[in-house]
Amino acid sequence: MTRHFAVLATLGLLAACAIPPQGVSAQNIAEFDAAVASVGCRLMTESDYLPVELQTGLTREQVLDIAKYKLAADQAESLEEGGIVLTTGACA
Repeated sequence: MTRHFAVLATLGLLAACAIPPQGVSAQNIAEFDAAVASVGCRLMTESDYLPVELQTGLTREQVLDIAKYKLAADQAESLEEGGIVLTTGACA
């Protein structure tokens, strides 16, 4: 799991502009936001990712892609201990 967090942080910093992930709809992103809010606005551990995947029907890869998008769009922040926290909507 640590590798996923490092990838999120690195790609979030390297993203020049925020473009939604290919194959992910605006509805998927809204469902992601609601699901992440339901687990405390943070994605850090397996116990955060699994409920988000189950609530949204998204794969782990899609959840990670949306998390990268949220970082690039300044709608999330990387956490020092790994993972991300959403900073908009219900998580603001």
